[in-house]
Amino acid sequence: MKGFFIHVMEKVDIKNFSLESLEDFLQGLGKEKYRAKQIFKWLYQRGATSFEDMTNLSKDFRRELALQARITTLEPEKIEISVDGTKKYLFLLEDGSSIESVLIPEEDRATLCVSTQVGCAMGCRFCLTGTFKLERNLSCAEIVNQICAFRGTDRITNIVLMGMGEPLANLDNVISALKIMTCPDGFQISNRRVTVSTSGLVPEIERLGQAVTVNLAVSLNATTDEQRDLLMPINKKYPIAELIVACRNFPLPNRRMITIEYVLVRGVNDSLDDAKRLVKLLRGIPVKVNLIRFNEYDGCEFRTPEQDSIDRFHSYLLEKNLTVITRASRGADISAACGQLRAKLEKGEKN
Repeated sequence: MKGFFIHVMEKVDIKNFSLESLEDFLQGLGKEKYRAKQIFKWLYQRGATSFEDMTNLSKDFRRELALQARITTLEPEKIEISVDGTKKYLFLLEDGSSIESVLIPEEDRATLCVSTQVGCAMGCRFCLTGTFKLERNLSCAEIVNQICAFRGTDRITNIVLMGMGEPLANLDNVISALKIMTCPDGFQISNRRVTVSTSGLVPEIERLGQAVTVNLAVSLNATTDEQRDLLMPINKKYPIAELIVACRNFPLPNRRMITIEYVLVRGVNDSLDDAKRLVKLLRGIPVKVNLIRFNEYDGCEFRTPEQDSIDRFHSYLLEKNLTVITRASRGADISAACGQLRAKLEKGEKN
């Protein structure tokens, strides 16, 4: 049995292939390129979980694929559902690691927040995931399988890579997953509805823009290097000035905007002076600003801002003609903030 397990694990995971790389793999087996599109449709549009399901492939071809490759899936270890409809899955991976995904339903859309790493190395001091050390990158298959797991039961219109991990620190696998998401033979999600969030890895922002067309969200959260150094250690490597240049240079299709994520923390970055500096920093860049109320968690050193501070900050940005949204808190009655469900289970709180 042990030898059989090792043999299975050595098979290639077919969901690690983009369409182009799957075409190359099949050509190496002496098969036609167009078979890759057939397999993609079975995997990402029809939800096939075995090669035997792929009935427009010959039996001999299906047997050969089963010898060479495997189809992985993710099943939730735990599910929490909020009164507002927000749904959170905790997934247990093959190596025993765990990740989280969150589905946020709204009237006109349903947004799935996807993880890209186990843990995170960025160490942002306001983020619970930052308290988990980086264990490893997720494979392309582990990224797209989060979508597969929800798509079986839920309507998904938008994808955001804002879950556990820094997407641009796992850029090769993320790019492959993005290609599957937006491929007409894959998930068929418009690139207008796919967003990649980053804490500010400047060289990788450029690489992302060159490789795929998707939306970019930048977690800025401060208007001075002193503030951002305190909140986000990555700023010491790529300070605000460099990050703003990367935003200016990011290729955007017509009428697209970069999303600036700004987590408001009481007494740190929520003053009117901060709002004024933010306007100056973003001048001339097509942006929309998401203001996010910091949510406290056990052991955190920061505090939720006062509502008056949030309102004042929001109003000033509007007065200066910036597009601004103060994001409503969702899933407050469950472990909806990134890392909370994993932290709860690690503490043995089996609710």
